[in-house]
Amino acid sequence: MNDSALRRKLAEAEAALQAANAALEVERNRFRALFDAVPDPVSILDWEGTVLDLNKAGIAAYNRPRGEIVGKNIDILNPDLPRDHLAPVWEVLNRGGTYVVEVTNMRADGTRFPVEVHSAGFDDGGETRIVAVARDLSKRHEAEVRYRELMEVIDKGILVRKADGRVAYANPAAMRILRIPKGASLVEELALDHWRIFDEHGKELDDQELPSFRALRTGTISPSTVLGFLNLATRRLIWLSITSVPQFAPGQDHPQQVLSLFSDVTAFKRDITLFDRVQDLAHVGGWEWDANSEHVYLTGEAQRMLGLARTSASISELQACLRETERKRFHDALTRAVEHGEGFEMDLQGIRADGHTLWIRIIGESEAADPTGTRLTGTFQDITETKQAEETLRVQARTDPLTMLLNRDAVLEELEARLSDPSHSDVAVLYIDLDRFKVVNDVLGHAAGDQVIASAARRIQRAVATEGLIARFGGDEFLVVCLTGDDPERPQRLAAAILEAFGDAFRMAGEEFTITASIGIARAPEHGDRPQLLIQNADVAMYDSKRRARNGWQDFSQALADQQQQRLQMETHLRRAVDNREFKLVYQPQVELLTGRIVGAEALIRWRNDTLGEMRPDHFIGHAENTGDIVRIGGWVLREACQQMRRWRDEGLPIERVAVNVSYRQFLAEDLAETVAEALASAGLPGDALELEFTERVLIEDAPDTLTTFAGLRMLGVLLSIDDFGEGYSALNYLRRLPIHGLKLSQQFLEGVPHNTSDVAICQAVAGIAQSLGLGLVAEGIESDAQRQFLIRLGVKIGQGFLFAPGLTPEELALRIARHAPTRAHA
Repeated sequence: MNDSALRRKLAEAEAALQAANAALEVERNRFRALFDAVPDPVSILDWEGTVLDLNKAGIAAYNRPRGEIVGKNIDILNPDLPRDHLAPVWEVLNRGGTYVVEVTNMRADGTRFPVEVHSAGFDDGGETRIVAVARDLSKRHEAEVRYRELMEVIDKGILVRKADGRVAYANPAAMRILRIPKGASLVEELALDHWRIFDEHGKELDDQELPSFRALRTGTISPSTVLGFLNLATRRLIWLSITSVPQFAPGQDHPQQVLSLFSDVTAFKRDITLFDRVQDLAHVGGWEWDANSEHVYLTGEAQRMLGLARTSASISELQACLRETERKRFHDALTRAVEHGEGFEMDLQGIRADGHTLWIRIIGESEAADPTGTRLTGTFQDITETKQAEETLRVQARTDPLTMLLNRDAVLEELEARLSDPSHSDVAVLYIDLDRFKVVNDVLGHAAGDQVIASAARRIQRAVATEGLIARFGGDEFLVVCLTGDDPERPQRLAAAILEAFGDAFRMAGEEFTITASIGIARAPEHGDRPQLLIQNADVAMYDSKRRARNGWQDFSQALADQQQQRLQMETHLRRAVDNREFKLVYQPQVELLTGRIVGAEALIRWRNDTLGEMRPDHFIGHAENTGDIVRIGGWVLREACQQMRRWRDEGLPIERVAVNVSYRQFLAEDLAETVAEALASAGLPGDALELEFTERVLIEDAPDTLTTFAGLRMLGVLLSIDDFGEGYSALNYLRRLPIHGLKLSQQFLEGVPHNTSDVAICQAVAGIAQSLGLGLVAEGIESDAQRQFLIRLGVKIGQGFLFAPGLTPEELALRIARHAPTRAHA
C-alpha cells in the first residue's frame, strides 16, 4: 500500500474514532441525564458495597458532595447497617429477584430519615453491579391519611379483606350499598354464609370463585365482574360491579390483603334477561310501581310467581292475584309508603292461576332517586314451602303425639272457631271418659296404659269416621265435636257407635280385659255458647252417666245443671265449714264380739249447714276429695278425735283407742306423719291411742312416698288399718311390704252372711289373709246376731255396727260405758 492510501485509511480511522467518541459522549450524557432525572436517590454499588456512582437526587437527599460518597462503602449513608447486611441482598439478587428493605439513612448533618430501598443486579462490562433506589418514606403517613380520606368520601364501595378472607375494613359507601346497620359487626354481616352469590349466568358461586379470593390466590388484579348478592336474612338481591386488587407488603411476593372496589348496578340489570334468570333461581321477583300512572313493572320471575302473562300490569291486576282478605292490607301498605315514605315487608296469601294457594313475601320501599316519592320498588319472594313447613310445625303443635289426634289446645281453638261462625255454630260436644282405665294403668304399667289409650283412640276414630273432630283432651279423656244442623240425631248416633266400638275386649301385655266408656253430650247453643261452658256441661253429663251405670251416654239437661249448681253451692259452703264450726264428730263403738265390751270407737263426721241442712257423709266426702278440701277437713277430724280421746281418758273411760279415716289426698298433699304427731302431742296422747284407717287406693297411689309416710307413722306407734278391704284394688303385694296392723272387713261382704255362699267365701278368705299375715281384723256393718255368731266362729274378735250402736255423741258413748248398758240390739 502506498503512502497516499495509508494516509487516507488513517484519516478514515481517525474520523471513525472521533465519531465513536462523540457517540459515546452522547450516550454518556444521555445516561447521566436519565440517571440524574430519577427523583429518588439512586446509587451504583460494586458487589462489595462500594458506591461507584450517585445521582443528583442522592446528593441532594444526603446533603453531601458527590466526592464524599463515591468510592466509600454504603455504610457512610447508613451507619446502622449490620456487618453482614449484604448477605441477604446477594441471595435474592443471585436468584434474579429484587431485594426490598426499609432502613434509616443519614444526612451530612447527622439527621436521619426512613427510606425503602429496592436493590437489583446488572452486568457492567463483565462486572456484577448493584443498583439501589431509595424512596423517602417521610411523607408516607401524610399520604396514608389522604388515602384514607379518599376511601371515606368516595362514592364507590370499598372492602378490604385480609389474606385469610376476613373483612378488615368497609368504607361508608360499602355500608350503604350493602345496607349494613350502623354499629353492626362487619365480620357477622359480611360472613359468606349470610349471602348467596350468583354470576351473570345465574350460576351460584362458592367462596373461592369470588374476585377478591381469586386476586388473593393469583396475586393479580381481578378486573370488573358483575355478580348478584342475595342477603338471606332480608331476601334483598343486589347486583354489584366489582374490581379486586391484591396488595403486597414490602419484600413479599404473596398478597397480604385485597382491596375490592364496587358499585351498585342493580338498576342497570333490571331489564336484562340474565337478571330474571337469577331471580328465578333465587325465587325472588322484582317489581316497580308508579303511583301516578298506576303502572306496575314485573320481572320474569315475578310474572311466573303470580301467573301473569306480561311484564306490565295495573295495580288492580296485581291485587287480583291476592286473596280478597289480603288485598286491603297490601293497598294500605302501598298508601303509607307513598304518603309517609314508609317501607314495608309483609307475607300475603295469593292464588295461583291453577287455583293452588301461594304465599309471597312482599318488600317495598320508596325509590331513593325519585324526589316525588311516588315510585316504589321491591321484591316478591315465593315462601309457599316455608309456610307449608310452618303449617307442619303448627299441626305438630296441635297434635297429641300418642294418638295423633288433636290435642286440648287445638280442639278448644277449633270449637271456638265454629261457635264464632254462625253457619257452623250448631255443634255438639261428646265428652268421653274410659271406665276402669286407672286400674289397668296401675296393674300393667304406664307403657301398657299408653297402648290402651292409642287403641281406644283408633276405635273412636273408626266409630266417628268423618262426622266429627276428635281430640285427646287429657289422660283417658277424649272429645268429639260434631255438627248438628244437618242431623240433630248425630251426637246420639256417634255415642252409640263409640260404645259399640268398645264392645270387644282389649288385649295388652298378654292380658285380656274389658274397658268401657262413659259419654256426656252437650249441644250449642242451648247448653252453652262458649267452648269451656259447653265442654264443662258435657263433662257433667259424662259423670252422671258414669255414676248411673257406666258404659253409656247421657245428654246434658237442666236437672243436671241444677245438680251442678248444687255441687258448686256445696263446694262454696264446704270450703268454709271448718271455719264456721259446722262439723261435728259422732263415735261408733268397736266391741268385743264375745263379751260386748267397748274397746274403741270410730270417729264419724257429720255436717249441718244453715243453708243446705243436714248433709250425709256420702254426699260431701267424695266431693271434698275431688276438690282437695278433704285435706283441711281431715286435719280437723284428726285433731278433734285426739282431743276427745284425751277427755275420755281424763274421765277414766276404758276406751283403748279412737279410729280416724284418712283420705288418700292427705297422703299426697301433706306430711301426714308430722300432722299426726302434732295432733297427738297437742292432746298429750301416746301413738297407740290412735288408729288410722285408709282405703286400698293409698297403697298404690305413690309407692315410694307411701313407704316413707307409713314408716313415720309406725315410729309414732300409731295403728294402721285398711278400711273396706277387698272393695278396691286388693293390692296384696303391699300388705307384705307395708307395716299394716289390721284390716277392716267391709259391710258389703257381710250383707249375705251366713246364707250367701259367695259372701261367706270372701269373708273366710279375708280372715285367712289377716291370720296368715298376723294382722288384726275388725268387722264393720254388723246388723244381726247371726252375723255376729258367724264372725265369732270365723275367729274375728272385734266388730261394729247397728247391732251394737249407731254413731253416738261423746256424751252418749260415755254414758253407755258408765252404765254398763248392753251393747247388742237384741239385749
